[in-house]
Amino acid sequence: MSPTTDSPSRTLAAFLAGLRYQDIPPAVIARTEDLFLDWFASALAGKGARQIEIIERYAATMGPKEGSATILTSRKSSSPYFAALVNGASSHLVEQDDVHNGSVFHPAAVVFPAALAAAQDLGKSGADLLVAAVAGYEAGIRIGEFMGRSHYRVFHTTGTVGTLAAAVAVGKLMDFDTGQFLHALGSAGTQAAGLWEFLRDAADSKQLHTGKAAADGLLAAYLTRDGFTGAQRILEGAQGMAAGMSSDADPAKLTDGLGSRWATAETSFKFHASCRHTHPAADALQVLMQREGLRHDQIAAVNTRVHQGAIDVLGPVVNPQTVHQAKFSMGTVLGLIAVHQQAGLTEFEQQALQDPRVAQFREKVKMTLDREVDGAYPARWLGRVEVETTDGRKFSAAVDVPKGDPDNTLSRPELEHKAAKLIAFSSAASDAEISNIIARAWRLHEERELSELF
Repeated sequence: MSPTTDSPSRTLAAFLAGLRYQDIPPAVIARTEDLFLDWFASALAGKGARQIEIIERYAATMGPKEGSATILTSRKSSSPYFAALVNGASSHLVEQDDVHNGSVFHPAAVVFPAALAAAQDLGKSGADLLVAAVAGYEAGIRIGEFMGRSHYRVFHTTGTVGTLAAAVAVGKLMDFDTGQFLHALGSAGTQAAGLWEFLRDAADSKQLHTGKAAADGLLAAYLTRDGFTGAQRILEGAQGMAAGMSSDADPAKLTDGLGSRWATAETSFKFHASCRHTHPAADALQVLMQREGLRHDQIAAVNTRVHQGAIDVLGPVVNPQTVHQAKFSMGTVLGLIAVHQQAGLTEFEQQALQDPRVAQFREKVKMTLDREVDGAYPARWLGRVEVETTDGRKFSAAVDVPKGDPDNTLSRPELEHKAAKLIAFSSAASDAEISNIIARAWRLHEERELSELF
């Protein structure tokens, strides 16, 4: 097989090169505006966080004093690279950014920071940004599916695959042809990184993963524009990403339904402010407690029947030491649901580590691998919980479509409410500015330029 003909990478690159605004169904354009608002609010919610302020200081030290792109959390300008770095890191901090089930990938946190920074630098319109975002989502989701479940056991897919998705989005803004997309993918793929080990230490690496993925994807595209070359089969080549990072890669996933299946519209919104692997069980516990009229102190034990991916990611977090680490603790999330009826930003900040009732409930929760749940994953994330009460009664509940999934999605009013809460959480904007941000998101396709975001 020639590296330039008849390869899945080239077929994908050719699709990306030919993608135009008029090719994208209006419903997908509208959903991309939904995803943009959800991302923008998530990025602003990171304002003032220790991790983000550290990265902001790095950008101020190493980057220009001002530039063509906006750092959302500080509202300062910088180069596209450093704006993408900070905005990408901030996007992933509060665990409210979107997720695509089948690829186990958070597209917004890497695609929009790179695409917005480049769009501002290149003087592109809102419609241009939307096409670029769709290109990044469509490519990134398929690459994530291609890398398979084995990749996710060790590698944080949003950090690895996200680098390529960001490169694609920026390349689309630069109107890359097929060959340029292949070079950009090659330069992005050789930089792709992100390991799950940070969960054991409550380390800050997750924000570094998304920040670097957005910035390095942008780097790959800008280098490509000026003639820099990259590996032509970085994905499926003999020494490419799949060879080094996967044992179950499926090249057919790279081209699945191009032009007919819009993976962008399959993306889920997060309802709870925690790792998505906790959401199905959280929804199921809510259903069970409301149905049976149970209080948290009437529950003696909770067994969550989960997929292996949940055990791989959540299992290492036994005794969370930080708010962010608590978002990866199944027991803590279910404790917040049981005691406070929700697991939102405020509950995590004020109760996850401080409320002894949540800590006590955490000790009652265990995860068990379930064959049915694991078999459905990652296409479907099923919620199954079994509860034993203090007086010996036993109950169970099942949720097949968690809140936020495409078949149980958030409406635009719900997205507006979520966005307002996210932005207000960090005091990143005034009420008037929040209203303006929401209104502009719904007409993003009409925006002629993107320099003045607030």
